[in-house]
Amino acid sequence: MPVEAAAYLFHALLGCSLIVQTLEFLAIDRCQNARQIWAWSVQRRDVLHVWKWLQNVFDFFFSEKIHRLHLFLRLFCAGSLLWSSTLVCSIFLFASTIVLLVRWRGGFNGGSDFMTLVALTALLGAEIITPFTGEEFAWRAALWYVTLHAITSYFVSGAVKILDADWMNGRALIYFLDGGLYGPLSQSSILRLPGVARICSWSFIFWEVSFPFALSGQNIAMMFCGVAAVFHFLVFRFFSLNRFVWAWAATFPAVIFCASQL
Repeated sequence: MPVEAAAYLFHALLGCSLIVQTLEFLAIDRCQNARQIWAWSVQRRDVLHVWKWLQNVFDFFFSEKIHRLHLFLRLFCAGSLLWSSTLVCSIFLFASTIVLLVRWRGGFNGGSDFMTLVALTALLGAEIITPFTGEEFAWRAALWYVTLHAITSYFVSGAVKILDADWMNGRALIYFLDGGLYGPLSQSSILRLPGVARICSWSFIFWEVSFPFALSGQNIAMMFCGVAAVFHFLVFRFFSLNRFVWAWAATFPAVIFCASQL
């Protein structure tokens, strides 16, 4: 895969991911019940320990009108990634994400926030060093940065499960599925069978810990990323975590590109 194509697909998929995230924030902003729970007047209690001037900065950014303007600007910059990227938009999107993470106590949606920040760091880094090293080298470095984080994320996730007896015997899988969006699994569900649950758990664990082998070649990387897409879609299906689908999808062009280089 040419570096230009990988870079374009990367920031286009990142743009889709950021659009989805921003639309969610705007939906929360319009929901009266959510605004009562997640109002800045409630959340600002978490920053009472910082300097007074910094509290004032947060109060300004998270005031109702400024916060909404911020989200619309974020939506515009995210949309611009669908066809190109600029240093100004990259800086804004990176700073915007940091600001939102502060508001949401360090994370709104766990791992997807982490991977989004990794992708934005790579995007910003590529834009900054391009004038000094050239576009090709800058994007090679950025794509490798994303790839190493993505591969490590999958590997660690699987390795942790190996050390957990509940994951190895399948009980953890049933427990999580019972807490899904559509309620507990039916008593007749095939996934309640211990053998089936164990096989499903082992399959996903094996896939996660073997993810570093995705770098063996472009076709193998495409296979691993295809399984990842199915995995994250299932997470969305059962838990409505759509951010995970887009946050990790943005890393796939980087993984495929790096595999093609080896």
